[in-house]
Amino acid sequence: MRARAEGTGPEGKRAPEAGEKPDSAVVRDALGVGIAVGLSGFAFGVTSAGGGLSLLQTCALSLLVFTGASQFALVGALAAGGNPLTAAAGAFFLGVRNTFYGLRLSQVLALPRAVRPFAAQWVIDETTAVTLAQPTRRAARIGFTVTGLSLYLLWNLTTLLGALGAKAIGDTDAWGLDAAGPAVFLALLAPMLTTTTERAVAALAVLLGLGLLPVLPAGVPVLAAALAAPIALYVEGRRHGGTRNDTQEEDR
Repeated sequence: MRARAEGTGPEGKRAPEAGEKPDSAVVRDALGVGIAVGLSGFAFGVTSAGGGLSLLQTCALSLLVFTGASQFALVGALAAGGNPLTAAAGAFFLGVRNTFYGLRLSQVLALPRAVRPFAAQWVIDETTAVTLAQPTRRAARIGFTVTGLSLYLLWNLTTLLGALGAKAIGDTDAWGLDAAGPAVFLALLAPMLTTTTERAVAALAVLLGLGLLPVLPAGVPVLAAALAAPIALYVEGRRHGGTRNDTQEEDR
């Protein structure tokens, strides 16, 4: 009789195969992201309460919406006096990216149908980044679950604490806490811009958003910045089309 089953370690634990990442390493990385980003929920709670939303409204946004950039965009536009419909539209368009994340993650995770509606709540920038960084489906599922669970719990807890402590802190603009959420989002986004087209879209979006900020109502510049993607893709398509035409002319 063999001393232990194949594929298990000395204590009966499953041994990682070649090229596979140990479960403990996946959990460690996922917890690092979940804790680091989850703490910024405090900034959202303070900003939201300071912008005039009630404790219930602030906590409901984190519990039900749970996509940091969209939440900050919404409360920021409302605090600046923007129209609620415009503010909601800007937050919605920022959140649309999660739909595309979901399409990719559905292939990587291959979760049972009964689980997918619940997992969809955790499809955000951070869980997507951790999941796609894993070498195997097992590691991807662990990374997605640990990141999603830790981030969801901590984000909602710190949102509550931030909203409760908003009065004690005073002016949130003076502390600069309103910039914490967008800063975290940009820090996560920057490494993902790997192609020239992606960098062009990001740069054009920044120019549109900042350039239109002084002349358009609050929330509208965010919507206008979304035009960066089709503009950049159109220019890229024209450029490639011109290159192909030049090549065909040379071949004749």
